[in-house]
Amino acid sequence: MPHSALERKAFWQIHFCVLLWGFTAILGKLITLPAQALVVWRMLLVSLLLAVLPRVWRGLRTLSPRLIAIYAGIGTIVALHWLTFYGAIKLSNASVAVSCLALGSIFAAIIEPMITGKRHARSEILLGLMVIPGVYLLIGGVPLSMHLGIAVGILSSLLTALFATLNKRYVHEADPESVTFIEMSVGAVALAVASTLYFGVDATFIRPGLYDFSLLLVLAVLCTLLPFILSLHALRHISAFSTQLALNLEPVYAIVIAALWLKEYQELTPQFYLGVAIILSAVFVQPLLLGRKKTG
Repeated sequence: MPHSALERKAFWQIHFCVLLWGFTAILGKLITLPAQALVVWRMLLVSLLLAVLPRVWRGLRTLSPRLIAIYAGIGTIVALHWLTFYGAIKLSNASVAVSCLALGSIFAAIIEPMITGKRHARSEILLGLMVIPGVYLLIGGVPLSMHLGIAVGILSSLLTALFATLNKRYVHEADPESVTFIEMSVGAVALAVASTLYFGVDATFIRPGLYDFSLLLVLAVLCTLLPFILSLHALRHISAFSTQLALNLEPVYAIVIAALWLKEYQELTPQFYLGVAIILSAVFVQPLLLGRKKTG
């Protein structure tokens, strides 16, 4: 397959992943389990599904202890990201949580140079300042009872920037299915232990009913396992510019789905959506500036 065809395939793969991820917030709102139990079940189900694949175990045997430790650390960060993301949904709503998630690319612009050793670009710092009025409007456009959800959502966006940057750094060094298995299984165990210590066994290992379990299966298979592996494969062939532009569509998809499906626009004011528009403007300008730098 020619290189251009590989890039084209990766482009459509990453967009398909982003569309599936747009439903995760909706499912998180519909599932009645608390955030910690939801995430433990999500990661555990994905781990069990991957554990039956011989390819996963073949890939694990080729990994050095250093790489296993790195992927295990990333998996713990993924678990914390999902915990805060679903916590933000439970504390506010899906639209608010995914709007905060849009800040992830701005955080990535700050975090990535720290990890790679590159200098921070002035344009990226300016874009970070540009989103401040958007965050201010977003906070003022929701009821006071949702403000804690916004704070937790911003923390979640910081964590997603961190694990996405680390995954991009180490994605070429192992089989994507094996990487996903390590990250999901270690994340599930780490969160289960921490949650048991903090919330107790009963609040962590809640047996879901048929309704919740059905939604958890959809979340685990269609919105986690499939897009997680596809995205790791796509990252091998797609440019950072195309990846970031595609990922920036996730909050757009999620907000539209939440408005149409959950009718969340009834809980929010025009000021909230103006704040979201400002944040998304900065988010979409960022990859355009990066692309201009590379061609200039």
